[in-house]
Amino acid sequence: MTAAVALQGVSAGYRRREVMRDLDVRVEAGERVAIIGPNGAGKSTLLRLIAGTLRARTGRVLLGGDLVDRLDRVAVARRVAAVPSQASLPFAMTVEEVVALGRLPHENALRGPGPADVTAVAAAIDRVGLAHLVGRDARELSLGERQLVLLALAVAQGAPILLLDEPTVHLDLRHRVEAMEMLVDLNERDGTTVVAVLHDLGLAAHFFPRLLVVDGGRLVADGPPADVLTDAMVRSVFGVDPVHALRG
Repeated sequence: MTAAVALQGVSAGYRRREVMRDLDVRVEAGERVAIIGPNGAGKSTLLRLIAGTLRARTGRVLLGGDLVDRLDRVAVARRVAAVPSQASLPFAMTVEEVVALGRLPHENALRGPGPADVTAVAAAIDRVGLAHLVGRDARELSLGERQLVLLALAVAQGAPILLLDEPTVHLDLRHRVEAMEMLVDLNERDGTTVVAVLHDLGLAAHFFPRLLVVDGGRLVADGPPADVLTDAMVRSVFGVDPVHALRG
């Protein structure tokens, strides 16, 4: 069976610096996977490889069996929606205009957004709980609110694979839990494949059935939280007491 995402013997980096080495990862369609690891381990680089915004120096990156390097940007955007940890908005846009950007890969280039696009935007805003922000300039929102708008954009995009880089970084505790519950719902009810970078080990262990641990540009552990988050692994990779690391 063809995997939703497959990285085979991948090495990658920036300029002369190598970040990922000999990486082999396979994510099946409908999986929910969290990538964890210390700062600078290569977690965000892994997401960029999957999204096709960074080319592998060696090895292959495949989406649904197709080499991501051979897909154009529209084809990738129809398969993968990516939520960055933070994004700047260079000019004034309302919340609904930002969310509507998620429909660009599906719009008719000549006719613009159709009824299905309008419906998808409204549904995404409702699903993420942003109705009270409609009409607001997204630049004037708090960082946490802006993060939720970006999540709604990805939901509106309707891609079968959702990539998230620290989706809860600017959220308070209640909104962190709500965001995680929404990811679970997207995964279990809609069948969306979810791959998220998380620093909060407690959230990762509670909401994700599979964890990938990246350290020093290599995959050092892969499996269920109970098998991966051992005391020895937490001390070795994160350099902290497991009790504090998993308090979440």
